[in-house]
Amino acid sequence: MNTKITFLGTGNALVTKCYNTCFALQYAGDTFLTDAGGGNTILAQLEKADISVSSIRHLFLTHGHTDHILGVIWIIRLAASLYTRGKHPGLTIFCHDECEQKLRTFCQMTLTAKLQAVLDNGIKFVRLTNGEAFQAGPFHATAFDILSTKTKQFGYRLILPDGKILVCLGDEPYNPACLAYAKEADYLLSEAFCLYGEREKFKPYEKHHSAALDAARVARELSAKNLILYHTQDNNLSARKALYTAEAKKEFSGAIYVPDDLESLEI
Repeated sequence: MNTKITFLGTGNALVTKCYNTCFALQYAGDTFLTDAGGGNTILAQLEKADISVSSIRHLFLTHGHTDHILGVIWIIRLAASLYTRGKHPGLTIFCHDECEQKLRTFCQMTLTAKLQAVLDNGIKFVRLTNGEAFQAGPFHATAFDILSTKTKQFGYRLILPDGKILVCLGDEPYNPACLAYAKEADYLLSEAFCLYGEREKFKPYEKHHSAALDAARVARELSAKNLILYHTQDNNLSARKALYTAEAKKEFSGAIYVPDDLESLEI
């Protein structure tokens, strides 16, 4: 049995023609969600992907920017409601201390007392530190600090049930200090804010992001086998897959995937 990865969103923070970057790993009925985008559109995306919130038992939050954390509030709200009715087995949220504090504050400010009572009961937080291992259902992973220059952010190195390695670098450029966690991945997930030829228009480096060309160069240097590019612009979605793939091929000889929203891969 293979793991399926479904990209619920593939765009950066300000996209309007696709959803913010977040994805689900599914294996044997267990769903592990990474981030949840910027709003309740996450519920629509899950519905379109035929992923029930009841199947999401583990969630990893990379950082507290709006396009990653605000959808988590909607997951918590629905999961808590389902839990109170015996329709959800419980949700574990893995994140670092700053994200936990933000989520708890959001919940206190926006959820009813009945739903808040589910926190630390049916919905549990696991506060991770740099280099700490965690188990998310069938997936064993190690969280690592990507050393963001903007806000504290964690990625992870994850072992799939068949032993393959998937590395999530978060949504900022790779830092060489993270080599031990990022090297030799079977699947390397990297942001690609825009095409290199669009750098003057979108200013990726000023925003501490990468062009597709940069992400591909990093994948080659890290000896990755497959490269998945996301967190992109939405200015040319119909040609995005071809354009980003062509640019990445200039630096990386492995398989390159530029998924659309709701696209799935067997990995």
